[in-house]
Amino acid sequence: MRILSYNLRKNRATGELLDLAASTTADVMCLQEVDTGALPNEVATLTLADSTKRNRLGLAVYYRKDRFRLHDTDTFELKKSLHDRVLAPAHERLVGTLLEDVQTGNQVVVASFHAAPLTALNSLRRTQIKAAHAELLRLGHGAPTLMVGDYNYPFFTQSLGERVKASGYDMALSDRKTYTRYKFFKGHFDFVTSAGLDVRTVETLPRGDSDHMPIVVSAEYAEAPA
Repeated sequence: MRILSYNLRKNRATGELLDLAASTTADVMCLQEVDTGALPNEVATLTLADSTKRNRLGLAVYYRKDRFRLHDTDTFELKKSLHDRVLAPAHERLVGTLLEDVQTGNQVVVASFHAAPLTALNSLRRTQIKAAHAELLRLGHGAPTLMVGDYNYPFFTQSLGERVKASGYDMALSDRKTYTRYKFFKGHFDFVTSAGLDVRTVETLPRGDSDHMPIVVSAEYAEAPA
């Protein structure tokens, strides 16, 4: 599977999606900071599975209908930061989809995630990540799971990886930093956590109109059950 993830910077990079979907041959596309009210139902070979409804800065998941069959989908609220309560940019910070791979018969959960901004504490983002994993576990009934997006966690990522692993998930960073706009906030903002899957590569693509760089995750089903 190839999963494209992109934070569009308040929808500014939406014009790049058609070329990105085609050039990366993505099977699934996960978006953050998108204007969900203006989303097309299809982007290249990808079809919209679900998107948030209440966010000023929304999330969406697209999938290839010739590769997957959509079984279930849901959006989720996670614990709010003070930034969320005051400015209300995001009520829902997770979109999860349960897909059946028509090539293999496997079921897999793929999710688009956007953690609280850097004005919040890392402890809050860890709480959001843990809650998101729990929601996806319920959605997929234990199926292999891949959550990708903007984790807003550029510092102490090694410690986060250890915590994620202790909870039964793996964390994979991309080959290059995904955010380099500001001198003091460079780092891996966009990455992936997974269970029951073997993440082979996480590639950072060139910068476009967003302040984040898109990433492409290549993953395979693990030989042993999650």
